[in-house]
Amino acid sequence: MSHSFSKNHQHIIFGTAGRRPAIAKQLQPKLWSYMAGICRNHKMFVRAIGGVEDHVHLLVELPATLSVAQAVSLIKSNSSKWVNKEFAWQIGYGAFSVSASNLAAVTRYINSQAEHHRKMTFADEFAQLLKKHGVKLSPEDILD
Repeated sequence: MSHSFSKNHQHIIFGTAGRRPAIAKQLQPKLWSYMAGICRNHKMFVRAIGGVEDHVHLLVELPATLSVAQAVSLIKSNSSKWVNKEFAWQIGYGAFSVSASNLAAVTRYINSQAEHHRKMTFADEFAQLLKKHGVKLSPEDILD
């Protein structure tokens, strides 16, 4: 085959360093838009970006030439520089594959983050996502 083909939808989640509420509400739309631009520049198709003060969710389609780790690194490094020199993302991230049949549900979930986090913390949300996807970790592993 002379070409590479893929449909790689990823739900990517990462938080601010120390899980501090560092993404002010008025900054969020600008940051999400900037992150979408980073994705477009690297041939990632963005389906949804959203979050709250301490973390962000992205639903992206990765090109065949880009790994999840490379995509996350590009998004995190470029967006943290744009926010300011004091801002940083946490080192780790979560990335979960999404089937085509679940794209609409994950998009709604990402777009309703403000409502969702009135009832649940980021740590609890992330622990539930890990469990749902069969990732077994101790609570200490996800609280850094």
